[in-house]
Amino acid sequence: MTGFSVSLFVSNLSNVASYLSPIFEKIPSKVVPAQIEQVVSLVSRTGRDLQRYDNAGYRQVVGCVPYRYKKHEVNGIESKEIEFLLISAQKGKGMLFPKGGWEIDESMEEAALRETIEEGGVTGELEEKLGKWQYKSKRHNIIHEGYMFALLVNQEFEQWPEAEIRQRKWVGLDEAREVCQNWWMREALEAFVNLKCNSEEVEIGENNASGN
Repeated sequence: MTGFSVSLFVSNLSNVASYLSPIFEKIPSKVVPAQIEQVVSLVSRTGRDLQRYDNAGYRQVVGCVPYRYKKHEVNGIESKEIEFLLISAQKGKGMLFPKGGWEIDESMEEAALRETIEEGGVTGELEEKLGKWQYKSKRHNIIHEGYMFALLVNQEFEQWPEAEIRQRKWVGLDEAREVCQNWWMREALEAFVNLKCNSEEVEIGENNASGN
């Protein structure tokens, strides 16, 4: 995989070191180029100088459906339930899954992990690609081409680049379907459910929810 450049807007390097170590201990080494294993941006990428577009001029974005297993026991029988992480929209009401622009100096997988850390403050094992969708941007009146991955979360950070502007919440399937504001992300969620129901013996939590 190709590396991606990292901007660092901080003046106190000791604070950087304390923030970075737990992040890179958990991100799989195969998606973190060796030359940046000790640094990471403390702010979200801004601007579109490196934005990737396809041959039709569609802006390419990538994101994740972050999930985790919640184990419980009933009558001595242990089972596991799936919860989903949703984040608040930066503008407007509603919740959504982490996503953002795929840039020319990174792979699709790197972009998915980066956006999920920036917006949701979680990382983990990147799994199957759930599909590709085309949708029209409400703010910029252009067509976007969105890709979504399943992400099994194994690390949740107390501080992350967009912590001051976003809320996050673990929810069950019913609530995720109800509050996710983007139709194509809801389709990605259904693709996830179909995939997991067909391949694993797990319960898709319908009504459970927990806070940040």
